[in-house]
Amino acid sequence: MQQPEQQARTRIDRLLTASGWVLQDRDSFDRNAALGVAVREFPLPAGFCDYLLFVDGKAAGVIEAKKAGVTLSGVAEQSAKYMTKLPEHLASWGELLIYDYESTGEETFFCNQRDPKARSRRLFAFHRPETLHEWLRQSDTLRARLRKMPPLETSGLRDCQIEAIQGLERSLAEGRPRALIQLATGAGKTFTACSFSWRLIKHAGAKRILFLVDRNNLGDQTLKEFQNFQPIGAANRFTDTYIVQHLHTHRIDPDAKVVITTIQRLYSMLRGKELDEEAEETSAFEQWTGDEGEPLPLTYNLEIPIETFDFIVTDECHRSIYGLWRQVLEYFDASIIGLTATPSKHTLGFFNQNMVAEYPYERSVADGVNVGYEIYRIRTHVTEQGGKVETDEAGFQVPVRDKRTRKLRYETLDEDLKYTAKELDRSVVNPNQIRTVLQTYRDRVFPELFPDRSGQWLPKTLIFAKDDNHAEEIVHAVREVFGEDNDFAKKVTYRNGSEDPKALIKAFRVDPFPRVAVTVDMIATGTDIKPVEVLIFMRDVKSEGYYEQMKGRGVRTIPDADLRAVTPDAKTKTRFILIDAVGVSESKKNASQPLERKNSVSFDALLEQVAMGRRDEDAMSSLAARLAALNRKLNDEDRACVAENTGGKSPRELANDLLDAIDPDKQQTAIFEQHGTAPSPVQEQQVVDILIDNACRPFDKPQLRQLLKVIKQRTDIVIDEVTTDQLVHADFDHQRAEQTITSFKAFIKEHRDELTALQILYNQPLGQQRLTYAAIRELVNAMLEKPPHLAVANVWQAYKRLEASRVRGAPVDEQLTEVVSLVRYALGQADTLEPIDAVVERRFNLWLGREKKAGREYNAEQEAWLRAIAAYLAANAEIAPRDFMEVPSLADRGGILRARQVLGNGLNEMLNDLQETLVA
Repeated sequence: MQQPEQQARTRIDRLLTASGWVLQDRDSFDRNAALGVAVREFPLPAGFCDYLLFVDGKAAGVIEAKKAGVTLSGVAEQSAKYMTKLPEHLASWGELLIYDYESTGEETFFCNQRDPKARSRRLFAFHRPETLHEWLRQSDTLRARLRKMPPLETSGLRDCQIEAIQGLERSLAEGRPRALIQLATGAGKTFTACSFSWRLIKHAGAKRILFLVDRNNLGDQTLKEFQNFQPIGAANRFTDTYIVQHLHTHRIDPDAKVVITTIQRLYSMLRGKELDEEAEETSAFEQWTGDEGEPLPLTYNLEIPIETFDFIVTDECHRSIYGLWRQVLEYFDASIIGLTATPSKHTLGFFNQNMVAEYPYERSVADGVNVGYEIYRIRTHVTEQGGKVETDEAGFQVPVRDKRTRKLRYETLDEDLKYTAKELDRSVVNPNQIRTVLQTYRDRVFPELFPDRSGQWLPKTLIFAKDDNHAEEIVHAVREVFGEDNDFAKKVTYRNGSEDPKALIKAFRVDPFPRVAVTVDMIATGTDIKPVEVLIFMRDVKSEGYYEQMKGRGVRTIPDADLRAVTPDAKTKTRFILIDAVGVSESKKNASQPLERKNSVSFDALLEQVAMGRRDEDAMSSLAARLAALNRKLNDEDRACVAENTGGKSPRELANDLLDAIDPDKQQTAIFEQHGTAPSPVQEQQVVDILIDNACRPFDKPQLRQLLKVIKQRTDIVIDEVTTDQLVHADFDHQRAEQTITSFKAFIKEHRDELTALQILYNQPLGQQRLTYAAIRELVNAMLEKPPHLAVANVWQAYKRLEASRVRGAPVDEQLTEVVSLVRYALGQADTLEPIDAVVERRFNLWLGREKKAGREYNAEQEAWLRAIAAYLAANAEIAPRDFMEVPSLADRGGILRARQVLGNGLNEMLNDLQETLVA
């Protein structure tokens, strides 16, 4: 039997051979036998090294072997002794060895002595000789080049993008292996990634970058971003200079500089397995719930060596990428860069708390990158309480739809069928409930939600359904409730019949029709559809990150002309409405799940793992429970099919066999029957193994596994056409508005002695509040600077929700002086909240009346000048003679000279009077 250290060397030998090294012993070595030769027990001045690595005939590095379980952090110091000066007679790449590996065969560390502040890093396996040879011929290392990046050309970049790129490059220059960038949805994450990818390839000499996306259609979107990306100062677009590959096969283009794929495809490639055609089409946010167990461990793949990528970018990949799939990321010797709008604490943990840039949603709204939102809550009786299909007479029949085939049949209902709110749209569909929600939306959308619209064009609306069957019901109900044709509403899921989902998404984005899209998760994350102004949640979401991603579909700003191209009666997208029909805005959310924990496993995965040889007690117990539950839902035809494939056994009997096999009492009985009262431990284990293998043997048959999966999916949906639904409540979320107003009042109170504008508004009476534009700008910037990022429009809207009778009109976008009306109203100095333009207009008319009583009447040209001055004061709070030469609305009238000719030499006194009267 091999000693532990010899076992380690055996594992190391396998790893070296797999990665292309030729192994030799010292007494028969030929350093030119191959490009990479690893010689065991080679003598060096400091002693015998475990392996000396020759690259192209010259010594380049060493491997120090240790038995499994030895911590390698201290071994690096031990192996450093071999890094002293080499004998002159030894052909080498320098006076000192360059590459230093420490390995147990289970764990490997590597250090490149040419790196600045060289330190060891963990590897999945050894580098290929070709890679080390290429590195040896380079003048410096990638990590050295990362320290010499040229300054970033910032023109055309947002501040948040500049911060992200510069923060990332600082982190990489410091040699930090993982970095996280938080950019709010709509802030340009992919554009930012294109920018830093260009710089890493062009200036740092990166060999290849892997770009991981959440699902396949987002890969298409990412590819388009790279194709359209024009680097600053470059003559050509990104893809005119470098090859960008979106993987649809299992072959990576050796010339590709950027490779876009899902982690599902990458995992299947590393394992050399074919990929299920639907595996890339659903979001991990939707599908992964933490109960699938661990995927089978990876082994080294010669076709995809660990050095294939220098950098890995994970774009909004679900937290499973850092738990369930993290072994795929850690296979590669690459720095990992995370892009996210909604970081969880576990994502931060994976990235070593190294968030190099932070740009949250609230800040993006304040900057005008995104729009804010309001919550409109719809409550119905059935949504909240569930329902009951009552049977008035024996033999009552209800429609039942097969969930898989959607075939409709009628079955006799012998007793009342009660269902809970949780079962709604899963096992029971109530078309009346769906219609009630949609009718409420139809009736309220223009009077309450969008009162400034003509009513001819429903705002682009995205509805989130629970599953494909629910989405199908909603689409038909939308067309019926709105009295429109098929083009008005479309289902956008992966089971879309003959219609291309990608074409539907494009039409929803750029064409007037469809007006409504119903989806499960295909448009829930990442997909950019800027014209959307209404999100309707007809499903709950428990994941905080997924909920934020779904809300992100409505936040995007859009140029006015582009919005009007799809919604002709719209003017400007200033907000979106989140219609909550299920309590999603009120339900408790799970921020994330732990990275390291004991997982239960899904039914399909359990079947496959047991077939592959999994025999632990948890797996068998879980599978037995699932089979027992399935058994209760079978009809006679299903039972017959299962029996035919199991020698007459039902799922319940299969479950009992599994439970018997792991029952200690049953095991002891079987052991006693075979070996009596004194069995050896080996005999005991043999009996237990036989019991377990016999219980699991039926699942070796692929026909049975497939049959059980199909039956599990083919659950029936009862259609409740009887229970009517009624609206319980529909209104905006007042709690959010109350929080906004409370925060605003707290802000002005806290800063009343710090900000000049607040000092004046607090301490001076109306008519003497002489404000400057600089003071107003300082106030607005302070409101936006820190959480909760109080944008004037959001605070105004909150007052409108709670005190509608006292709020008139809406603030003018980007007119800073609107904050004056807001503060005066909050302080009780004004009975109504109205735009500053309306206040100035009223005061100006009163001023004209007083002037007329005093015998000073103005002709048409004079009044036009005065109104232009009043409008300027409304927008700026102050006016000076120089403004007449600089401001177009005044300069175009003839400037200061013409103003003095028309209004007389007392112009300066008149300006002071107007400023005090109109805005003070």
